[in-house]
Amino acid sequence: MALIKHSLAGWGGKTLCVVGVVLTLGCTPLKEEYTTPRYQVGQIWDVKQHKIVSFAEFTSALLKADVIYLGEAHYTPPHIDAALRILNALVHAHKRPVLAMEMFSWDAQETLNQYIQNGKTLGEDEFLQAVHWKENWGGTFSPYKRLVTFAHAHAIPLYALNPPRSLIRRVASQGFARVQQDSLFQGWKLAGAKLPHDPAYRAVIFDQIIRCHPHLKPEVYEHLYEASVVRDEGMAKVIADYLAHRQAPNRPLVSYTGGGHIQYGLPVPKRVSRRYGKPLHQITVYLHAFDPKQADEVTTLLADRIANYLWLTPVGPQGPSPRCGA
Repeated sequence: MALIKHSLAGWGGKTLCVVGVVLTLGCTPLKEEYTTPRYQVGQIWDVKQHKIVSFAEFTSALLKADVIYLGEAHYTPPHIDAALRILNALVHAHKRPVLAMEMFSWDAQETLNQYIQNGKTLGEDEFLQAVHWKENWGGTFSPYKRLVTFAHAHAIPLYALNPPRSLIRRVASQGFARVQQDSLFQGWKLAGAKLPHDPAYRAVIFDQIIRCHPHLKPEVYEHLYEASVVRDEGMAKVIADYLAHRQAPNRPLVSYTGGGHIQYGLPVPKRVSRRYGKPLHQITVYLHAFDPKQADEVTTLLADRIANYLWLTPVGPQGPSPRCGA
């Protein structure tokens, strides 16, 4: 007669055994291979349901969204591969997406409009100079060139998400109250802007700032936090403004930023909801460069509900990135 065992959750982490017939073998814990999820590159996890979904199921959910937030580890080619796959799926489903990128700042918008919507021909060097790439992003363009090329080939409008770096740096060094009166700040139609108080956001972001930048003075931490709020508020403003003027429901916005800007739905998605003020279907997708040696991190991301979906990708050339915000 067989021995029947069931692992029951919620009992202090212990394994309970329901035994059909008492045998002298006792109660042997289930092997770890049966109790621990096997994480693999390519898996897409529905975080709330705690299950793996196919790309077709994943795409079906995305097709219903007004905004799709993709959170990358910067300069990770597999994350850009994932973004391109999503954009391609939307296009083939007869959606007409727009793409908003953190890598471009507001002062690049006119050039992006001319390049995409007006079909202006620009060489790469000329394009990078016109969008102020070196001043605002500064890193290598080649990983993100594929997104820009795809957008150009499919006439997908590009939106610059980031406030100019000069503005953010000034907030980080001088504090929001002082910079708020600056002509640079007011020139970007931010006069009268406030920093909404969000205890949940502050708890997450402040902790990450301290862990990523230890041993600083309290006022420096406060200024860095304020700069983070200004960035996220600025990005949310761009997205909410697009939604307010969107001409057709089949034009979802795909936001491509660092993962820190979408974590737990707090930094940008929550601010977009507040600014837009109407029913809105948003989906967050956290792109995670999976290292099998750090499988516990995936377990934590799922347990903490980092996003609506967690996509495990190959590790990029820079290796796994520490979670220090965006």
